[in-house]
Order: sequence, then structure tokens, then C-alpha cells
Amino acid sequence: MSDTANGVRAGRPLRCLIVDDEAPARDELRFLLDAIPHTQVIGAAATAEEAEMLLRAVEYDVVFLDIRMPGMGGLDLAARLTTEPDHPAIVFTTAYPDHAVDAFELSAVDYLLKPFDEERLSQALDRVAARPAEGPQPRVGSAGADRGGGQRRLTVRIGDRTIFVSEDDLVAVSAARGYCYLTLSGERVLAGYNLAELEERLSSRFIRPHRSHLANLDRVAEIRSDYRGALTMIMDDAASTVIPISRRMGPEVRKQLGL
Repeated sequence: MSDTANGVRAGRPLRCLIVDDEAPARDELRFLLDAIPHTQVIGAAATAEEAEMLLRAVEYDVVFLDIRMPGMGGLDLAARLTTEPDHPAIVFTTAYPDHAVDAFELSAVDYLLKPFDEERLSQALDRVAARPAEGPQPRVGSAGADRGGGQRRLTVRIGDRTIFVSEDDLVAVSAARGYCYLTLSGERVLAGYNLAELEERLSSRFIRPHRSHLANLDRVAEIRSDYRGALTMIMDDAASTVIPISRRMGPEVRKQLGL
């Protein structure tokens, strides 16, 4: 992990809990974590129920959580954790990519697909260490408002080059297996962020009209309704990207757009 990330925890190790029903997977993750400075594995559980007991006894910084386990699944445990104030960061570790959207709906910090290596694990730990102490909070802001002042800018690696994306150029964001696709005016790029992370990082010009998408309210070209009354956003990029609007978010989207 980077020195900056480590400094967030005031020099003490990140306290880790491993939750996986397969012993070889627990052992492998412990081996990888033991090789990374400033981390300390102080618990391992084979079931979500066992993990709950450990979580009541120890204050953890991060829980590495498998999704498919006998009894209570990892998503169910994560849903319970996120109802608690100051809950530990959640990093899912799974062989199944199809639960990523659900995972980030629960404010997961990262989603690691097995098998992963020490480098990928270190990236997840950097995200954990950089996480605000109170954890990311969902929000829906008003168009044009800004949190913290100044326009945000994202850094995105594309092959051997790095690009900087301003909020003006960012049209929409879509979840993609633990990462995100950024829709820009003339292209679509894969970036190493997750949706919950970007929702927290971007200003309130961005709204979450659907659990898998963020949209720049300043880049909405039109709103369409089909014969069933389902709403979609048509964005103003070159591809006229279509963003679904959930029924729950329909009234909020109309309000934010002054409709």
C-alpha cells in the first residue's frame, strides 16, 4: 500500500477479518495479507454467523467477505453491517462476477474476483485505507451544487497513457464487475473505480437514477417514457447513451431536472 494510504490509519495496521467457507481460500488470503505491510489478520471465519460473533468482539477495519456460503450469504451479512455506524470496510472476494452491482449497492469498497494476486489485493487495501472513517454515505444532490468546492477531476489509466477527466466531460458512469465504464463525450473507457466510490467523490451534479448508473444532470438531453411508463435518460454524448431510471428514482429525477 502507498505511504499516504497508510497514514490515514495513524501508523497502526489495518485490522482484517477473513470470511470464507473454504479453508484453502482463507489460507491463501491470509498468506497474501501477511506479505503486505501495515495489515494484520486478527480473525477468520468459515460462516457469516461466526463472522458476526467476531465482529461483536473485535473492532475491524476491513472484512474480506465471500459471497456464496452455507447459511447466511456474504451479501446478507454486508447488508446487516451497513446498518451499523462506523462499520468496517467491506471487500468482497468471490469467483462470481455477477453480484458486483449488488455488492456496490451495499457500499463495498472493492470487489475482488478469484484468483487475485498481491498487487490487486494491495489496490483494495489502498482503497480501504483512504476510506473516510464514517464510510461512504449515499446521497442525491441538486443540479449544479458542489461538495467541497471546485470541480472534481478523475485520473484514468488507458494502456500506457493517463488521462484526466473533468466533471464537464463526464457524461455518465455505469457499473462493470467491480469497475466502472465512464461515458465521455466521444468515447467510453473502463476505469478502476467502483460506483459507490465515484458517487461519493463526484459533486452533486451527478445523480444515481438507477442502481447501476450515475448521470451528469448537466448532460441530459431528454427524458423518454415508453408505453409502460418506464423512464429513460438520453444523454448528450455522441452515442446518445440511454440511462434507465428506476421507478423509485423517477420523482427525484423529475424534481432535479425541474420537470
